[in-house]
Amino acid sequence: MLTKRVIPCIDVDLDESGDAAVYTGVQFEDLQYTGDPVELAKKYNEAGADEFVFLDITASAEGRETMLDTVSRVADEIFIPLTVGGGIRTREDVKETLRAGADKVSINTAAIQRPELITEGARAFGSQCMVVSVDAKRRFDEDGEHYEQVDGESCWFEATVKGGREGTGRDVVEWVQEAEDRGAGELFVNSIDADGTKDGYDLPLTSAVCDSVSTPVIASSGCGGPQHMKDAFDAGADAALAASIFHFDEYGVDEVKEYLDEHGVPVRL
Repeated sequence: MLTKRVIPCIDVDLDESGDAAVYTGVQFEDLQYTGDPVELAKKYNEAGADEFVFLDITASAEGRETMLDTVSRVADEIFIPLTVGGGIRTREDVKETLRAGADKVSINTAAIQRPELITEGARAFGSQCMVVSVDAKRRFDEDGEHYEQVDGESCWFEATVKGGREGTGRDVVEWVQEAEDRGAGELFVNSIDADGTKDGYDLPLTSAVCDSVSTPVIASSGCGGPQHMKDAFDAGADAALAASIFHFDEYGVDEVKEYLDEHGVPVRL
């Protein structure tokens, strides 16, 4: 049986001085300074994380390039797979991000705007490099294609872009199936509704995506502790991502893995 992966994530933006800094928020808003990206990367590498995710959270919305100099400094400090997302719009951007030290790139806005980018990246660099990120938002109307029961109501999930700032009208389940067909090697599923709440992952969303594709799925948004990660794995996720519980030392990576191991989840100890 393949081991499940525990992945810390940092959301990076430019501070008032133009330097890269890590921020933590709730539902993609109310961001608070959390630390230095390179120092946090070193911390999680030493803590036994399986992978590490670096997200430039405003590059797409602001139309700027990903901060590749910071990516390079992070890559120099870690010896686990590094995924980088934010502001990646073209095959050349994919190439430059991988050249800066990333093992995988995560694309969202650009992939929805031009799905051919997934195919181009997969053909040029391999599917294992192409992670399609989905920022999903619950919708309780009749505009969707695939519905789940959430709190006794029928709900579908809309794919959003630009850090959750804009809806697309696209049903997440339909979109991840297309992304898989186009060559995505992994799906990174974020929930705007659960983000930063620590109330647990959006399990109806996680299940809906995992049940519709065979591509590995990373569950993201809402983790408040080890039990929530177990819930995500029980829902079908191959990896579980968390930020604030690690950033603020509420739980250590080793503590989470020990809990999962004790509860029958295969992890790398």
